[in-house]
Amino acid sequence: MGLSILTLIYIIAAVTFIMGLKMMSNPASARNGNIVAGCGMVAAIFGTIFLYRNPDGNLLNNHLWIFIGLAVGAVIGIMAAKKIKMTAMPEMVSLFNGLGGASATLISVIEFNHLADQGFPDPLSSGSTMAIIFAGIILGNITFSGSVVAWGKLSGKVKDFAFKGQHIINLILLAACLGLAIFIGSDLHSSSTTILFYTLFALSLLYGIFFVLPIGGADMPVVISLLNSLSGLSAACGGFLYNNKVVFTGGILVGAAGTILTVLMCKAMNRSLLNVLIGSFGGGASSSADSEDGQYKEISLNDAAVIMSYANKVLIVPGYGLAVAQAQHACHELEKLLEAKGVQVKYAIHPVAGRMPGHMNVLLAEADVGYEKLLEMEQANDEFSTTDVVLILGANDVVNPAAKLDAGSPIYGMPILDVELAKNVIVNKRTMKPGYAGIQNSLFFRPKTSMLFGDAKKTLQSLAEEIKAL
Repeated sequence: MGLSILTLIYIIAAVTFIMGLKMMSNPASARNGNIVAGCGMVAAIFGTIFLYRNPDGNLLNNHLWIFIGLAVGAVIGIMAAKKIKMTAMPEMVSLFNGLGGASATLISVIEFNHLADQGFPDPLSSGSTMAIIFAGIILGNITFSGSVVAWGKLSGKVKDFAFKGQHIINLILLAACLGLAIFIGSDLHSSSTTILFYTLFALSLLYGIFFVLPIGGADMPVVISLLNSLSGLSAACGGFLYNNKVVFTGGILVGAAGTILTVLMCKAMNRSLLNVLIGSFGGGASSSADSEDGQYKEISLNDAAVIMSYANKVLIVPGYGLAVAQAQHACHELEKLLEAKGVQVKYAIHPVAGRMPGHMNVLLAEADVGYEKLLEMEQANDEFSTTDVVLILGANDVVNPAAKLDAGSPIYGMPILDVELAKNVIVNKRTMKPGYAGIQNSLFFRPKTSMLFGDAKKTLQSLAEEIKAL
């Protein structure tokens, strides 16, 4: 009876995962989608703890250790989620991806040791199980070490690193991992099986590091999406090993969603996934725009307030500078002030703005900006020509004309927001330093562009005061 109830719980949990994922596709229902999927996961966890029976037919008897682990993980997770700044959200996502991969790796190591202790009694069964173990080890370790490097790069602790022939070394490492897995599986009773297994463990960790190190800042949203996909696939391997359908279903859903998101991110940059992974997009690159020594013009807060107050339509382009300054609430306040004066205000969201997919959407949702005001890139590009003022808040690469005009630029070919079609462009930045891709933006030197220097939050607050005084 217990098994039947547990099976029913797993089915319900799997349905909630699918429902939650569907709800997350719409910003208005995304929060509830998280809650629905979370409830399904809680039910699956407690159902497993109290109803699962091992192959001998006995219930789990290590509840104390299980609940200690749950408590420690819950406390760390809640504290991290509450204390994390929105600017650091991409780093936290990377770490969570990595922890998912590490968990799958540990499961594979434990199951390998179980089989080794038993002497791999059934060659056919052991061989198929080992194939899943190898997949869990390789995918889990790549996810773990790659995510740690991604976390370091996003937080500024790790720099882009590449050397001549690194891509060849990476391919050799990957081929060595796959070849070693096949070799071990072909003779499980060899005296060197355990040594070779942990050699595979080390090589897959090393590959994850070398895989992410050369990839530049402009491609980090793609890398995070890909690592998220790999973490799901590695979790699915654990579901296979334990014949746990809810773990398998959850892993496959994460893997599939991450893969689809990765493809969409690549499409948004007009690049293939292979080009991203091999091309080291934005990593220490330079272009003719880097050396541009043009003249830019500044605009005062009062002049900016006047132009925006008497405009018919204003489009705001949020970027990482908005996130760094935690300026989303000040931005929403500016929006409300302009709308009170009869100005139509919308937001132009580039798919890879920020440091992870959906970064800007999350920031603006936190400030209660209406979802209907968020325009995707294609929609925004259709509206720039009828826009009086574009206010760019810390965005750089996603509005850089070099993506269209400079064939030597590392971002050449990436679709951008066509802000130049508007009558006036105001760019808020702290300094004239290049963006995350490491290249200068020629937009700053164009006739329609005016620079408004300063911290985004303080600038927006001051701008709001000027508008109120008009």
